[in-house]
Amino acid sequence: MLFHLPKLPAEIRVSHLNTRINEQRKKIAQTTASKLELLQLTQQFAKEARARKKTNQKIYVLDFKGDVQASAVENLREEITLILATAKAGRDRVVVRLESPGGMVHGYGLAAAQLVRLRDAGFHLTICVDKVAASGGYMMACIASEIISAPFAVVGSIGVVAQVPNFNRLLKEHNIDFELYTAGQYKRTVTMFGENTEEGKAKFEEELQQTHALFKHFVEKYRPQLNVEKVATGEHWYGEDALNLNLVEKLQTSDEYILSLLPQHDVYAIQTRRKPTLGEKLGLQAAQMADSLIPSMVNKLVDTFTQANANLVQMRDPKL
Repeated sequence: MLFHLPKLPAEIRVSHLNTRINEQRKKIAQTTASKLELLQLTQQFAKEARARKKTNQKIYVLDFKGDVQASAVENLREEITLILATAKAGRDRVVVRLESPGGMVHGYGLAAAQLVRLRDAGFHLTICVDKVAASGGYMMACIASEIISAPFAVVGSIGVVAQVPNFNRLLKEHNIDFELYTAGQYKRTVTMFGENTEEGKAKFEEELQQTHALFKHFVEKYRPQLNVEKVATGEHWYGEDALNLNLVEKLQTSDEYILSLLPQHDVYAIQTRRKPTLGEKLGLQAAQMADSLIPSMVNKLVDTFTQANANLVQMRDPKL
């Protein structure tokens, strides 16, 4: 009998980026700067702290790295729930560092809906794209109040794609029958093993077009300044072209953007991770032991091989 253990609760870590960066700056200054420069840096820290207190605005930084299933949405939804429960809408802001080439429609639909929660609650949302926000990734990005892209980030790909291999002829060659039973005319339009009909293919294409239309409508709703018909061709663009097409507002890396916020705002990075299960912990310990043992074993093998090779050379050439 198999027992399925419940998932352990997520662990949410919040770090004050201002403090982290200033500590690093101070360490460098203690080594490289004069006493006067170190004093000036300390005074600058105090000045920035007063400015942040006067502004009284917190900025929360989240990270979303998407796979095909948009599985990172599990962490995103918890982080957004935390912000909605503690931050002040209209005053505090949210920055999401987004990286995703897209994936499953329902997965990215849910991820986008999580970001809509922030917009609907009145938060100013900035999406930063350093590498790629395409297809489902751009579906998420378009919800932002502003999209900031690195110069060579890939943006766009507003389209829908589906690939279905068909093994029906192969099965026939081997005299294998495949039977599919459904209730409902379009319960199954195309199949991997059965013989696909023209009617089924046409219906499948119609469903793709419907999904594309929903995608375009969604983008148009949140980015009315965008000529959707011009960019909803499935193409993608690099940063500068994306800027010219109004797909993004600014060309800048997330590092540069967040660094510019630090003097005037308290910036917090929120990260969620699942606590490892007992099995995962044991596997991690085993991996760590292997990592520590393998190098020494390899070194011994190399030493043995080197010595054996030297002996062989000496046997072949006694002049050495």
